[in-house]
Amino acid sequence: MRAWVNGQILDDPKAAAIAVIDHGFTVGDGVFEAVKVVDGKPFALSRHLNRLAASAKGMGLPPVDEQEVRRGVAAVVQGQHLPLGRIRITYTGGEAPLGSGRGDHPPTLVVVADVMKPRDGATYVVTVPWPRNERGALVGLKTTSYGENVVALAYAAERGASEAIFANLVGNLCEGTGSNVFYVVDGELRTPTLASGCLAGISRALLLEWYGAREVDERIDVLHEADEIFLVSTTRDIQAVRRFDDMALDTPGPITSEAMRAWSINERENLDP
Repeated sequence: MRAWVNGQILDDPKAAAIAVIDHGFTVGDGVFEAVKVVDGKPFALSRHLNRLAASAKGMGLPPVDEQEVRRGVAAVVQGQHLPLGRIRITYTGGEAPLGSGRGDHPPTLVVVADVMKPRDGATYVVTVPWPRNERGALVGLKTTSYGENVVALAYAAERGASEAIFANLVGNLCEGTGSNVFYVVDGELRTPTLASGCLAGISRALLLEWYGAREVDERIDVLHEADEIFLVSTTRDIQAVRRFDDMALDTPGPITSEAMRAWSINERENLDP
């Protein structure tokens, strides 16, 4: 693991490095990106940086210095053997009073890179009893305010699952804690629209470009009619769902397999699509 904080590589990546009054630490006032590393190179970095900038703007944070972030990414990747890895870019409101109001200090920028284990070929997911708020102030922003996801993922883990699936306030399928959901009904690949409140996932957008799917908002119960379900995210790429709640599925299904092939081909051809 290598860590870079506000322009400096840390000698000890686990050492104390930010102030205890950093607004990202005290109230979750920050945004972040997780970027996959393939053979020592970041994948889809430009798209991630564009989303980081959009999230920062949506949170009211100062504009992100893209070149500075790129310098941080290069610094943490350099000198590591990362055939498969993950970069975490975190950008916060910086030091501030102990409350929700921001201070006048500059933002904090942290970049960390470490190895990442290959995902399992298929997984088990469950729905959770709490809805996503598709009308909330943070919809569409990738923020560090992840307490809701932590609770939902713990709920899933208690049931032997690796991901939790949310409906939104009107009962439509939304997303996972850290993934977008695709499913097949009557031979058609579908995924929720961004109006559902789901995050505009980088992997979601790439799969729509490389393979295609119909974006549609439907009741979450539609997953019980699905012949195939899979998740997409930076850390999963495309991961088949072998069990959804109490429903078992054959994995990977034919459309899931085709989507996986399309992903593999396109990823090899362009590391910054």
